[in-house]
Amino acid sequence: MIETQPAGSISMLDLARFRADFDANPANRVALNAVTKTSVNEVAMNRRAAARINHVFSNMVPSGASTSQERSGRCWLFAGLNTFRQTAAKAMNLEDFEFSQNYLFFYDQLEKANFFLESILNTLDEPTDGRLIAHLVGTPIQDGGQWDMFVNLVQKYGMVPKTVMPETKSSSSTGAMHTHVVAKLREFAAGLRQSHRDGAAEHLLKTRKAEMMSEIYRILCIHLDEPVREFTFQWRDKDKNFHKETGITPLQFFEKYVAADLNSMVCLIHCPMQSVPFQKLYTVDYLGNIVGGHGVRYINVEMDVLKQAAVKQICEEKSVWFGCDVGQCFDRELGVMDLHLYDYESLYNTQFHMSKAQRLDYGASQMTHAMVFTGVDLDEAGRPLKWRVENSWGDKGGDKGYMLMTDAWFDEFNYEVVVDRKHVPDSILQLLETEPVGLPPWHPMGSLAGAR
Repeated sequence: MIETQPAGSISMLDLARFRADFDANPANRVALNAVTKTSVNEVAMNRRAAARINHVFSNMVPSGASTSQERSGRCWLFAGLNTFRQTAAKAMNLEDFEFSQNYLFFYDQLEKANFFLESILNTLDEPTDGRLIAHLVGTPIQDGGQWDMFVNLVQKYGMVPKTVMPETKSSSSTGAMHTHVVAKLREFAAGLRQSHRDGAAEHLLKTRKAEMMSEIYRILCIHLDEPVREFTFQWRDKDKNFHKETGITPLQFFEKYVAADLNSMVCLIHCPMQSVPFQKLYTVDYLGNIVGGHGVRYINVEMDVLKQAAVKQICEEKSVWFGCDVGQCFDRELGVMDLHLYDYESLYNTQFHMSKAQRLDYGASQMTHAMVFTGVDLDEAGRPLKWRVENSWGDKGGDKGYMLMTDAWFDEFNYEVVVDRKHVPDSILQLLETEPVGLPPWHPMGSLAGAR
């Protein structure tokens, strides 16, 4: 008796056809032999594209030695601090300088825990199995972040030199710490919601939340060390002159040696999804780190606007913070982001047709990593050909840790840049005065930069 195949299932005839199609082309067997013994990226590497790599740029920003986020997702913090490290180095007459990433990371984790618990208190009547609560408790806290979160931290807590609060085992490898902090936050969320169902008054829930935050502070101190409130910093400058700052606070250090107006910076995004029209201001619901701080705000613009602003800032020898999908068409050893770096289409005998908008719509791409533009190569007409990228993965790969991004890659996988408002047309800046459109917390533009 022959059983009827369910509609849409793979039949034996289908399998026979698949096999025949595969065996009909000898190139498939060559590809099989190669990829089963060697990584697919090595097999698909486009030698001609790799040979064209050139780390020389027409316009460059002064920059220092590469930094390393190690086994953490703090790229956005590294990128934010690296944006201003040469400003501080110049102010102190140093060849190079590095801020403490651990210092701001401590407060970011503390503030995110508080932000999460406040979000739980604001959603007590939401169903536990609803999408919003599932989203909130799915990732109560993480390493990743956005530009506005960086601004929040600096404006509240300032900056300190790396020697003042150096890295710890857990700042460089955050997995173990997060396991315990996340477990406590989920436990706390369950407790607060149960107390609410049992009729606890709002002020009692607030009191309990404060006790919970004291526990989180303790755990973070054990892993990251307790952050300084004031410190002494001394150095010899390039001319061998001795300097010493005694009893300076982190905010005073930032104001004296960086003195950047963070409120003048604007985050431009390129999100070509039909549901997110250009020429509008956006925010993301339930996304942030400091309660009462700057909410995430993006202006969605056409690519030319975003690029021109970035080029203008680089030509003024100022770095540009940006967010992209770093895992696409990227070779870490070469330090190159290039659409033509791998010839997957010839290898698989197929084509990949998705547009940037479709990749966002269908989960094929989103912002995963933040870095800093420190150079751009312009042609005779002033159009960008490639971009110099300061990463935070150490000095291995690329040009001593500095990467190269082709302009075509920028078009497809770069999603945002942060620039001074003076580089943005007035017609775009006016959008900052409008009410931002709220995107749901699971929207692609709500992703946090945190690639390791």
